Amino acid sequence: MRRRLSSVNGTVPIHVQSATEDHSIHFHQYHLEDRGRVRNRKVCELEDREVGQGEIGKGYEWSKDQIAPISDVELSNLPLPLPTAKAVEIDAFVPLDSIDPVRLGEGYYLAPDGQVAAKPYKLLVKALGRSARVAVAKWAWHGRERLGILRVNDEVLVLQLMRWPDEVRDPAELAPPEVEVSEQEIDGALALMDTMTREDLSGDEFRDTYTEALAQVIEAKREHHEPPKAPEPEAKPAKVLDLMAALNESVARARQDRGESDTHADVHEMPKPKKQPAKKQPAKQTAKKTTSHRSRPA
Repeated sequence: MRRRLSSVNGTVPIHVQSATEDHSIHFHQYHLEDRGRVRNRKVCELEDREVGQGEIGKGYEWSKDQIAPISDVELSNLPLPLPTAKAVEIDAFVPLDSIDPVRLGEGYYLAPDGQVAAKPYKLLVKALGRSARVAVAKWAWHGRERLGILRVNDEVLVLQLMRWPDEVRDPAELAPPEVEVSEQEIDGALALMDTMTREDLSGDEFRDTYTEALAQVIEAKREHHEPPKAPEPEAKPAKVLDLMAALNESVARARQDRGESDTHADVHEMPKPKKQPAKKQPAKQTAKKTTSHRSRPA
């Protein structure tokens, strides 16, 4: 997709390309009896027949009986100034840590479109890299105006989608009830974090094992073999006694996995509450015998 990258300093012709790939395994629906493909077809509810793509248009439904049709031409000529219709407009520069990560979405690479765009593109890359800031940009895409940030990744501009403020729920409504957390518990959690800290996310534990296992099942089906058996899960204690015991166990396991000889975790156990002397119960008085109907033998 071709666009222009516009700011107060000028315009850069660019190509917008997806920065991610979907490696998930996707399934089709099929008829169990004869393995025929089952598809989703577009059917007109009034005529009860399948319609082609050329017969389908867009419309906004006010009610079941009132639909406002909207054509692609009308969407391309909205009655207001929209500079983002053909360009990615840079509106501001902000520190990256000022943006809540929950607002960030998918990423796209922006490549310079031709030799004429190489120098202004490189200039923006160098300026963003040295400023330690990101550019906030807007552009129209798929029938709506989008918000995003421009950042640099290995000398390439990345345009990352960002949700509008009203699209993010207020976290206050999801906050847990007030509880007390001791400094000892915080120290234990920090000790666990120290044992699990690493410089990057490379390693076998960060690969998509679910897709790999699913691929093994599909390959076995293709070769008419039995799918591989799932390994037996590790035995885990049925009940965690307390938070500090769980932290000690996690720290020791993490150090052992890293090959460290000293697996003793620097986490202090929570002091156990002192047993209170049992309160003396008043002596039970002997109940007087009554002759109610409920006490009479049958």
